Amino acid sequence: MLTSWQKFKLGKSKKIDAQCFELDLVENILLLHFDLENKIYHHGNYTAFYVHDPKLRHIHKASVRDRVLHHAITKILMPLFEPVFIFDSYSSRKNKGTHRAVLRLKQLAWKLSANGNKIVWALKCDVRKFFDSVDHQILLEIIAGKIVDVDLMWLIKEIVSSFPSENPSRGKPRERERAIGSAARGIPLGNLTSQLFSNIYLNSLDQFVKRGLREKCYVRYADDFVILSRDREHLEKLIPILVDYLDNKLKLTLHPDKIILRKFRQGVDFLGYVVFPHHIILRQKTKQRIIRKIKKNCEMFGDGLIAPETFAQTVQSYLGILRHCRGYGIRKEIFKIIAEFGYK
Repeated sequence: MLTSWQKFKLGKSKKIDAQCFELDLVENILLLHFDLENKIYHHGNYTAFYVHDPKLRHIHKASVRDRVLHHAITKILMPLFEPVFIFDSYSSRKNKGTHRAVLRLKQLAWKLSANGNKIVWALKCDVRKFFDSVDHQILLEIIAGKIVDVDLMWLIKEIVSSFPSENPSRGKPRERERAIGSAARGIPLGNLTSQLFSNIYLNSLDQFVKRGLREKCYVRYADDFVILSRDREHLEKLIPILVDYLDNKLKLTLHPDKIILRKFRQGVDFLGYVVFPHHIILRQKTKQRIIRKIKKNCEMFGDGLIAPETFAQTVQSYLGILRHCRGYGIRKEIFKIIAEFGYK
């Protein structure tokens, strides 16, 4: 618990809830340990709020006490599940991330194209409302396949069941009827455990694509994934197979408006970037959002609403994003905006 606290509090020293917990740290840790040891622990309620990232997302934040426990559980579960994950799963894993996923996609496509001599097709899909749709019963069954400790399974079930989705059905009458008698659905955006649970849940899809369908060129980040092939018809035939598997095995659906099949040389929109055979650029909406936020931060800095170090960190974070793509023009525009506001 103390080790988990040390990891949890990194970057949160100025947060009021973290400071309050630390005021009585020993007592809070001992009480949490007592509740766990006597199996009387109950997960607390969530604080809900919205963020734009860039689309509107409904975040649910657990209490500090519960989040410390999330760190402890993740520390136990990660080594057990990490070895079974496929190499090309890039979300919330050590030495992975969005930039490596985008680069991997480009590398796979280049190799499949025989260094640009063959046409490569890309099938990009997005799981619809993934976090709201995770079936608790299926998730717990998958985890139970690796965990034999009954006390740990009791605790995992307590955390999973702490958040039933507000809208467990997927909207269709038949699916609503099926959901009534089934396990609850939904894991909260905001929990550290949800990041791991999402990988555990979608690992079934990864294994099906890699082992069942034997697709060699497949990259997934969270609920977005891309499959590459030289054969357009082959990818077209995969769509109903994937839809059927997700529906029957995981009770998930693909977003119908986000099933995209196109030539790789036309550019594949993936994780905020557009990937081409010879280069990577920022998605236009991402570029516009960065420019808009830079202007807003310049105004706030000028009004004294943000500190100089915060302003500098924000600028550097955006410049860091541009290091992973062809971003000279956008960097030039950022520096121009900063100069127009009279900053150096």
